Amino acid sequence: MTHDISYPPLNTPKPVAEDVWIVDAAPIEAGGLPLPIRMTVLRLAGGELLLHSPVPHHPGLQRALEALSRIGHLVAPSIGHWMFLAGWQAACPNAITWAVPGLEDRRPVRRAGIRIDGELGDTPPRAWAGAIDTVLVAGPVFREVCLFHRPSGTLVLTDLVVNLEADLLPPAPRVLARLLGIVAPDGRAPLYLRLLLSLNRAEAARAARRLVDLAPQRVVFAHGQWFARDATGELRRALAWLLEPETGGERPLGQVRPAIAPWLAGAALAGVVAAFAYARRRR
Repeated sequence: MTHDISYPPLNTPKPVAEDVWIVDAAPIEAGGLPLPIRMTVLRLAGGELLLHSPVPHHPGLQRALEALSRIGHLVAPSIGHWMFLAGWQAACPNAITWAVPGLEDRRPVRRAGIRIDGELGDTPPRAWAGAIDTVLVAGPVFREVCLFHRPSGTLVLTDLVVNLEADLLPPAPRVLARLLGIVAPDGRAPLYLRLLLSLNRAEAARAARRLVDLAPQRVVFAHGQWFARDATGELRRALAWLLEPETGGERPLGQVRPAIAPWLAGAALAGVVAAFAYARRRR
């Protein structure tokens, strides 16, 4: 897979604020869409490093991180961001592994032999208190724990915002990215996540308001061009579909009768997949 959609240098800690680094890695493929991936590294008050959404383990990357400090925490912040934990757990056996609620119960996670030491919710672990706030965004199937690093004003997400640069994508994946609504500069949560979270709209909207109220100076996420400027404004735009008040006579998706809503979500997602398949046949 081409690395042109990633952000070099790869597998190298790059500082973005005091005690905050990002590590960009080679892209992965998800449902036919090449995705750049990014890990965020936070240094806690006690000096230990926290690796948020770890990228694949490389000995050289580990040495570069350990030159900054000891790796003490590994975080799997959403249901899809655990795939590379095993390598880091083997290399850093004393690091504590934290995960989004329910991840430990997933069969692929158990088969991979991933060890989960603790779950994250709206209250941070005691060791992080005062330095990191946590916000849980949840819907059917999907859960993501967002981290806010108070000392630097950095909000760290995974899939709640995806912001891919269209000119870096091959033609067919570019079509899919536009259908999913994840193209810069207007990236947001992919269509299927918006549909899922709309089924738990009230709770998801409260979490979204909490994130905006944190007034982050920057917003870093796992896929695409992160928000380095006007971060609070960009975050408010990306979450507008949750933040905007529900008015008018039309029933919001999140209030559709339970028997109908899952079918509507599935039909919309099926339409996206069908459109992408058609685009691939036209290549």
